[in-house]
Amino acid sequence: MAKLVCALACSHGPMLATPPDMWHLRAGADRKNPRHWFRGEALAYDALLARRDADVAAFTAAIADEEKASRHAACQRALDELAERFARAKPDLVVLLGNDQREVFQDDLTPMLTVYAGERIENIPLNEAQVARLPPGVAIAEAGHCPPGGAVYPGASAIADALIEALADAQFDVARSAHLPGGEDRQHGIPHAFGFLYRRIMRDAPPPSVPIFLNVGVAPNQIRAARSLAFGHALRHAIEKLPGDLRVGVLASGGMTHFVIDEALDRRVLDAMAAHDEAALVAEPENYFNGNTAEIKSWYPLAALMRDLGWKMDLIDYVPCYRTEAGTGNAMAFASWSPHG
Repeated sequence: MAKLVCALACSHGPMLATPPDMWHLRAGADRKNPRHWFRGEALAYDALLARRDADVAAFTAAIADEEKASRHAACQRALDELAERFARAKPDLVVLLGNDQREVFQDDLTPMLTVYAGERIENIPLNEAQVARLPPGVAIAEAGHCPPGGAVYPGASAIADALIEALADAQFDVARSAHLPGGEDRQHGIPHAFGFLYRRIMRDAPPPSVPIFLNVGVAPNQIRAARSLAFGHALRHAIEKLPGDLRVGVLASGGMTHFVIDEALDRRVLDAMAAHDEAALVAEPENYFNGNTAEIKSWYPLAALMRDLGWKMDLIDYVPCYRTEAGTGNAMAFASWSPHG
């Protein structure tokens, strides 16, 4: 029977791979954005600034140059620690949980759940036209999830199909993909939620892996919180049914609140995960997960799996990385679980 030996989760936002003295590139875009999602509402920047008037002084202090540098450094230390823990665990197989932000899946097909069963996992650099279409301040972070010249990582087709069969037996209608779709309107290769884990946590030398795509944020068929947790319970059984004595790692990618940081929401979610409190995780309103904050739900299956096993969460760090006085930016979190905490 397969054995879980590693469970990690981390944010993957572009700010992690952008020098802090260049975070202002995204700040300018924030100020022009007419739809900032905050606690279920879409607000223009000026309205968001007014709504958060009581916290403007704190946000302004957080975007001072020395403070941004300090927070960026804290993120790098946490990422290094996760990479070291992954290396020490030495898994034979990795299951990755992440999302796609219209990089690969478009309007022609947007599955709620997709298991990638290809033998090759290609991490392909964007071409010049694709880079030109990126939002301001994003292109500079491309090297954080795709090495120069790209990379090819080993897949695990037979293992992926075994997981798919077990998930189908558990009444999960997952899609299967052995070749990611390509085209002029989309990325050719694994999207950045996964690329960041391969690059930063597994240091471009992963064991065979199975990426699982969760549509956490593209309406109308985005996966709901309760279903994300249920999927985690089913995934645990599917992993345990794998043949042989595989040492398995599970990594989740995404979060926390962004592009409007809500530290209260982040702390509630992280505390609930640490306490194995699924009722609290489901109690958060679904519309709080609009926008990129939806990525928090990529952690939900791992949290459910950890609850089943009784593993304890070690929150390595939580770092809200602000870039404007209205509290926009990306809150970063880095966690691992183990039987002993």
